[in-house]
Amino acid sequence: MLYRAYQAHTDIMGPVRTLAGIAAHAIGHPAMGASGQGPVRNLTAAYELISRARLTHTRPPFGIDSVMVGNREVEVREVAAHVTPFATLLHFQKDVDVAQPRVLLIAPLSGHFATLLRATVRTMLPEHDVYITDWHNMRDVDGKHGVFGFDEYIEHVVKFLEAIGEGAHIIAVCQPCVAALVATAVMAQDNHPSQPRSLTLMAGPIDTRVNPTKVNELANSKSIDWFEKNLIARVPFRYDGAHRRVYPGFVQLAAFMSMNIERHVKAHQTLYELLSNGEVEKAKVTKDFYDEYFAVLDLAADFYLETVRYIFQEHRLPTGTLEWRGGLVEPRAIKKTMLLTVEGEKDDICAVGQTAAAHDLCSGLRPYRKRHHMQAGVGHYGVFSGRRWETQIYPLVKNVILASE
Repeated sequence: MLYRAYQAHTDIMGPVRTLAGIAAHAIGHPAMGASGQGPVRNLTAAYELISRARLTHTRPPFGIDSVMVGNREVEVREVAAHVTPFATLLHFQKDVDVAQPRVLLIAPLSGHFATLLRATVRTMLPEHDVYITDWHNMRDVDGKHGVFGFDEYIEHVVKFLEAIGEGAHIIAVCQPCVAALVATAVMAQDNHPSQPRSLTLMAGPIDTRVNPTKVNELANSKSIDWFEKNLIARVPFRYDGAHRRVYPGFVQLAAFMSMNIERHVKAHQTLYELLSNGEVEKAKVTKDFYDEYFAVLDLAADFYLETVRYIFQEHRLPTGTLEWRGGLVEPRAIKKTMLLTVEGEKDDICAVGQTAAAHDLCSGLRPYRKRHHMQAGVGHYGVFSGRRWETQIYPLVKNVILASE
């Protein structure tokens, strides 16, 4: 019922948004002669906000066509290096003269597409050979492909590292930090030749018992049965994944927005004022952010429920009880991989100390293979995008990768 109600509302509002978009374009067109007048701009701004009041369910483009490598501009091509029903290992391929460190960037699977890390990719591309986990929207995955749970997620990380080849590096952002650490551990336990040379964990929930946030409290406020009964829905018949059980992306988005609803309301009030005043370039910054933020994907129900249970409720990784494919996960087996953890001082999703907990778990690593950085003045998104990411955090990540080559 949950998904069907959402779909019915979307179907009803679709024509309204379309008409509002047409009206905004028509009234604001120079041919109308009054497009520059205040009352007309106000009306155009209102219509544009109505037309934008929607969610999308397809991945936005990365839009990285070229980067500067040294003193020359180099074309960037998106190539599918490995594809499964659930994800694509996307390679940002470049023609450069010197081999660059190969990096697997593990994007969050938490309701948004991998393009959430567009700024991270753009920063790293000039000096690294970058791959990213481009997770698929589960509502588009045929049920014949089976389940996708926590074990399958780890398996994807391992398979993607194998596809990239020996000597790669991992950077995990937010939710996949746990999977990245687990994959590295199980590969170390098997003495796998493709275990990563370095592992960078950025703002991830390794141990959510440390400084619990609102997100952590929410995960523990209800039983896992409650989550299953109230937040899991079946995909409508019109999609390829019809009848598949999912945690809908629109539910995750609503949960995130509810934690900072005043901020989002204020942002749209400001957007209206900018559009009304004709400040197009400033308005574009806000529009670009919400175009990305409102692009949502559905998660497999098994993966979502197992993540809530294993990581946020039972804390299996830090308590030493987490298993993968029937075997105990032992982070202390990691001995060859350099570890860097990064946290944001003002992170209200993964608080200070939650990611740094990885150092205690990786007790088999020598001290010179461990580094930690707490970035002052940034929240969750500032850890992997923005000015401080580019000027203060990225240089540390780059140095760890180079030191591990």
